[in-house]
Amino acid sequence: MSSPAQFRSHESVLDSSSTASLHLGGDREGFVEARDFTRRTLGGWSLDHRTDDALTVVTELASNAVLHGLPHLPTDHFDVRLRLTLRRSHLMCAVTDPSDSPPLYPHPGDDLLEHGRGLHIVEALSEHWGWTRRSPVGKTVWAMLPTRTSMT
Repeated sequence: MSSPAQFRSHESVLDSSSTASLHLGGDREGFVEARDFTRRTLGGWSLDHRTDDALTVVTELASNAVLHGLPHLPTDHFDVRLRLTLRRSHLMCAVTDPSDSPPLYPHPGDDLLEHGRGLHIVEALSEHWGWTRRSPVGKTVWAMLPTRTSMT
């Protein structure tokens, strides 16, 4: 059976010289496209040194949005969007989904869980992360990665 995401446009947009967005599909091709889009966008912004961390963060945020933000919604409400924004000293990776449920962050002591560690990974790779409610429905989960090269 086809997922509703397969019938959505995966149109990407360079909104400005510092913002780019992509409508995501909820299938494997959508995740591949999100990773390719992130890689191309960061290359255009001369942020190749942040690509690995950004790809991991984008993959975690997008998979959480598709797995937890879409399952019980009618197909006409489907909308998951990836937005990359270049700021002076940070890259903002943000994924918006139509669910009002907050992201689930496992409690300490849940280390042996087979699933659910994605936000721990996002937290480890970013300087800041969080989420914001959208009006009238939905949320955006975001992470800020430093753009400077680390001196370690």
